[in-house]
This record gives sequence, structure tokens and C-alpha cells, in this order.
Amino acid sequence: MKNLITTLLVCVSFSINAQVADSPQNISPLLIGEKIPNTTLVDLEGKALETDKLFSKKSIIVVYRGGWCPYCNAQLADMQGIEKEIIDLGYQIIAVSPDAPEFLKETEEKGKLSYKLVSDSEGKFSQAVGIAFSAPEKYGKMLGKFSDGKNTNWLPVPTVYVINDKNEIEFLYINPDYSKRLKGELLLSVLKSL
Repeated sequence: MKNLITTLLVCVSFSINAQVADSPQNISPLLIGEKIPNTTLVDLEGKALETDKLFSKKSIIVVYRGGWCPYCNAQLADMQGIEKEIIDLGYQIIAVSPDAPEFLKETEEKGKLSYKLVSDSEGKFSQAVGIAFSAPEKYGKMLGKFSDGKNTNWLPVPTVYVINDKNEIEFLYINPDYSKRLKGELLLSVLKSL
């Protein structure tokens, strides 16, 4: 009976997070101490990746809106600038966006990024971690184009998760104002203190 109740609580908890909020202010993100659930993302070659395997070591997960977003591109460049220090501290960087693989390749080339970019065009990951929200209607066509038609109505709130090798969240930065991003210097200070 106890196992059944635990299973029901886990299912209810997951279903609460697995949704698209009506605004960035009303999201329900996973928090410090919670685990990143296993979902599927897609790499630059279109291969499906299970997040349990992808995040099997300490990771910095940067969730961004897309390669079309100047704030996102500035953040990705900032992460590239500190990548060596992040690796030296034992972490990998993985950037996740709704962009389809072909557009991830463009972002990677344009930004000269050497860390891993993965696609969440269907929103499985963003919904599972509770950071997806309904995008303003004006974004519909653009989102459809960049997601290869898989997404026309949602965006993730830009988020940085620091997770350990058990997929547990040790730190997160999230702000409903997409122009406010975690600076690389501050992230390095956090990593050194963990």
C-alpha cells in the first residue's frame, strides 16, 4: 500500500510539472533537491537521447529560447568563454532549446560553440521540468519555422540548472524576464562553492 501511495504521489507530482503554463510568471519549475526526470531530447544529427544517459555526469543545463534570441546567443557565448573552467571543475555544458537540429547547427557554427546543443522541439523536457509557457501569438510562425513545425505555441523560461551525477538539482537560476541571464562569473562562483 505504501508503494502504491508513493507511486501515485510521484505521478501526480510529474503531471503537475508536465504542462504548459499560461505565462512565464506562472510556471512551476523543479527546484533544488529534485531530480530531472527522464525524457527524450534530440542531438544535431536527429538522434534521440535519453536524459538519464545524457546527464549521467555532473552537468550545467542551459535552457534557452532559440538561436533567434539575441539574449540567448549572448548567454551561449558567455558559457563558451568559461567552458574550460567548467570542465576543469568536473562539469559538462548541455544547452537545450526548442530549435530543430538544423537550426542548432547554425547556432553552434555562428557562435563557435564546442559544447553540446540538443533539441526539445516537442517540449517534453521543458514541460517535465516545469518551465514551458504559452508563447505570445506573434511568435507562432517563427517558432514553427525554427522547430521544423513541431512547436508553434510554447517557449521555455530561460533557465540554468546545475545537477549532480544522480540528476539531482543542486542549483538553478530562472527569471521570467528573458532579458535577465545568469552571468558566467557568478556561475563559476556557484560551482566552486558546491
